[in-house]
Amino acid sequence: MAGRRSKLVWFVYTPLAIVVLLVVVAIVVIATFDWNRLKPTIDDRVSQAIGRPFAIQGDLSVSWARDPREGGLAALVPWPRLEARDIVIANPDWAKQPQFAQLDAVRFRLAPLPLLAHRVEIPVLYLVHPRVDLERDAQGRATWTFQFAASDQPSPWQLDLRAIGFDRGQIALDDAASKTTLQVTMETLGRAIPYDQIVAQQSTAAREQAGKTVGASAREALAKEADREQPGHTSAAYQFAWQATGHYQGAAVKGSGKTGGVLALQQADQPFPLQADVHVGDSHIALVGTLTDPLHLAALDIRLWFSGSSMAKLYPLIGVTLPDTPPYATEGHLKANLSRSGSHYSYQHFRGRVGGSDLAGDLAFDTGGPRPKLSGKVASQLLRFADLAPLIGADSNAQKQQRGDATPQPADKVLPVEPFRTDRWRAMDADVAFDAARIVREASLPIDNLSTHVMMDNGVLHLDPLTFGLAGGKIDSRLKLDGSRTPMQGDIHLGARHLKLKQLFPTFQPMQTSFGEINGDAALAAHGNSVSELMGSSSGEVKLLMNDGAISKALLETAGLNVGNVIISKLFGDKTVKIHCAATDLAASNGLYQTRLFVFDTEDATIRIDGTVNFANEQLNLDVRPDSKGLRLLSLRSPLYVKGTLKNPDVGVQPGPLILRGGGALALGVLAAPVAALLPLVAASKGAPDNTCVSVLEQMRHPPKAGPAVAKPPAAAAR
Repeated sequence: MAGRRSKLVWFVYTPLAIVVLLVVVAIVVIATFDWNRLKPTIDDRVSQAIGRPFAIQGDLSVSWARDPREGGLAALVPWPRLEARDIVIANPDWAKQPQFAQLDAVRFRLAPLPLLAHRVEIPVLYLVHPRVDLERDAQGRATWTFQFAASDQPSPWQLDLRAIGFDRGQIALDDAASKTTLQVTMETLGRAIPYDQIVAQQSTAAREQAGKTVGASAREALAKEADREQPGHTSAAYQFAWQATGHYQGAAVKGSGKTGGVLALQQADQPFPLQADVHVGDSHIALVGTLTDPLHLAALDIRLWFSGSSMAKLYPLIGVTLPDTPPYATEGHLKANLSRSGSHYSYQHFRGRVGGSDLAGDLAFDTGGPRPKLSGKVASQLLRFADLAPLIGADSNAQKQQRGDATPQPADKVLPVEPFRTDRWRAMDADVAFDAARIVREASLPIDNLSTHVMMDNGVLHLDPLTFGLAGGKIDSRLKLDGSRTPMQGDIHLGARHLKLKQLFPTFQPMQTSFGEINGDAALAAHGNSVSELMGSSSGEVKLLMNDGAISKALLETAGLNVGNVIISKLFGDKTVKIHCAATDLAASNGLYQTRLFVFDTEDATIRIDGTVNFANEQLNLDVRPDSKGLRLLSLRSPLYVKGTLKNPDVGVQPGPLILRGGGALALGVLAAPVAALLPLVAASKGAPDNTCVSVLEQMRHPPKAGPAVAKPPAAAAR
């Protein structure tokens, strides 16, 4: 019996003792093992994997400790803590600097139990004093692009890296492709700073910068409803500060900011705080917020500020084509979702100032299509026309000269030769609705409101519709400019209805008693890269009808109509002339505008203008034939010629016999077709039955029978 018991003890306890002994031996061996012996193997394996030299130049050590933060069996098992010191990763041979990265040490804890399932689980990887050199040459080769070795069979091991921690370090960037050189340094803060404190500080600083750029009104506009617009509260704290200096595309770069200490790669409940304040030239970009999914930026929630001298200067920074603007400042929320197939950015609930105008809305930017696309809605409650002018190409030549992009205007030309800037039109598409509820302008410019839908598709710009209130009436138009073709192709359809004359010319006192209005239609197609080229190639028609107005030399001088100014001076001198009706029907072909009907009916005479205006060379060839209604102004019985150019018109008295009133009436008899074409504009007028143009046009359609024309003596013609 005792013998059986001893054999049982020997069979049971001896193997157990051996296992315990092996475990003890393994622990002793592991604890006393010189891990530096593995460095050549590790260096070689990693070098082969990344395609460039890798070396652990310092000690490689392993220590063991249980993690009390773990629960269950994992809390009983000691975790290995690995540390590799003085790590170097080399650059490719073509790079200027020999090393891509240097680290004083890399530390991480390794979960032991997942190793049984071939999973390498690392809760946090700590990088100690990293120094990184990033370089890209003119051929597009980048040092941060690694040639990972391909494997015929997938590895049975999986890496599960939860977070990355770091401390002070330096990053250098030399990018020939974007002409960028940067030096970034990172240092630990003396103490952790709460998230809310940095949000408040950055908000104040960004608004102060906006005040310097646009004015105190911008600072107040951005501060309005600030509490409602702030990112959500988080317990995350800032632990590191960074500084950056350098150049970007020739512009000086200076920036600073703060970050957290541990970047969680997978845990969406561990936000990583971000803050940056960067100046690139005279453009300012600031942000503050959190990032909780750095692999996709799907949970990027930051407040973003932009300010600078012109939004167009943001193109090289953010890749979004924006128009030239006056100084601006905006604030809003940026959210992003990045993927290889395309990224989506949204700038939500932004508001700001452009010059003296306010802006607000929502914008989105997508990169998933054939071209990036900007879409959204923008609104303005108060828009200064002076701020809108550069967006529609109406900024002054002095402003363009100040920017250094003005094209000299020829001395003999009236139409602007400044080319449209279509070089960036094909860089992105757009689908943006814009509304301006109220427009503030000079007294001489009676624009009240504006609404348009801007669409850009592969370089083709559509403004459809382009609607604005003007002088108590409305302009409805559609504009298409095809910037994808050279020269640019353009089409415009425009309808003007109920433009009140006294509001159209608010500073012209004789018009203030007028109840007349203007109605008109235009449909033109053209090609060219400037206003001069477009007008010089335009084809289509223009119709205009005006009733019960007034005109004078002073009014035409104010309007800048040099030709009309000279004609009126020849006919009426400096007096103000009451106009019962003005009717115009022009046919255009390749820049040559032919008068089908051009008649002014005034108190003293009915004036008919025949001929052409050639906008291709700005040449005039017009006959002005007044039919006096009495003998009060004998000069009105003298027909005039208008030749020369738009810049320097030559207006004189036609040689030869005068045309009698009967002859003038007879000439009006051939105008039945053009007059009929203008009747819809009469019908469009308010109070059409009382419209003076009704009777004037009716007389043109059914003129009185005229007697034979009688030539006057040359002496009368001289008058």
